[in-house]
Amino acid sequence: MTTELARKFQDPNRGVYFIGTTPPRNTIEDDAQLNEIGQKLLDRLGQIEVDGLIVYDIQDESSRISKPRPFPYMQTHDPLDWSKRLQALAIKPVITYKSVSSRTEAEFNQWLNSAWEDYGIRDIVLVGSPSSDGNIALPLNQAYKALQNNPHDFNLGGVTIAERHAVKGDEHVRLMNKTIAGCDFFVSQAVYNPQATVDMLSQYARTCRENGETPKRVILTFTPCGSEQTLSFMEWLGISVPDATKFRILDAENPLDESIKICRSALEQIIEVALPLGIPLGLNIESLTNRKEEIDASVNLYKLLKATLDLKLAEQNLL
Repeated sequence: MTTELARKFQDPNRGVYFIGTTPPRNTIEDDAQLNEIGQKLLDRLGQIEVDGLIVYDIQDESSRISKPRPFPYMQTHDPLDWSKRLQALAIKPVITYKSVSSRTEAEFNQWLNSAWEDYGIRDIVLVGSPSSDGNIALPLNQAYKALQNNPHDFNLGGVTIAERHAVKGDEHVRLMNKTIAGCDFFVSQAVYNPQATVDMLSQYARTCRENGETPKRVILTFTPCGSEQTLSFMEWLGISVPDATKFRILDAENPLDESIKICRSALEQIIEVALPLGIPLGLNIESLTNRKEEIDASVNLYKLLKATLDLKLAEQNLL
């Protein structure tokens, strides 16, 4: 079965556009209140046209880094529940993230069956352990194998991290291996270091060409940043922010507006390289905090970046 999103992903002449969101904290139990939170999110999105939403599976990643978390970790509602609710409220497809490392293969299979049969989920992104330390019940490569043996035909995506490529130089190999494992699209970590992304995509396109493969769609994530605390959180999450970019945001009269300009410039640099190489692009805009000004800025950022990519695609399609 080809999902609505899978069909859109297959058209290299168009962009695909998403808003990323996290489920509410699990201390909110009232059903009407949950619907109200979902509706408030969708009301903010009423002024923009999106192809779908991305729902993250938030994990406590403190094992990955020794520095304290700038914002406290709070357990959230099950991403499946939140995805189903948003899908019903928005009548839009939802890509649901799933962290696989803490479940056995049998439990993961149970999750896959429930996601498909009980929640109507068709589009997923599987995420491995944030750290190689500790007990990993199910490595990501085994989860991919389990999915291949599952009867349900999910539209499968993977995560790509340009920062990892900058350090290890092998992200293009991971992308190829994930494609072999069944991934049809990739979602990046938030971009604040466009050169790392350009290097990774260039290497990926070259490897695809050498292997006679067509590059898969890469959905680039961007997020506004309006404060030192948000910046610290971004760095804690592993997002690479060059010093010059950091100072430019913090020293600006309006840090949020400055971060939006930086994101647009980053996207333009990536487009300039990726489109001629035949890599289909998409956008995922998120707010990393629940601060109203950053949430509002994420909508403005979405409008600006969507217009930027749409214009470049239109220019390319005319040539």
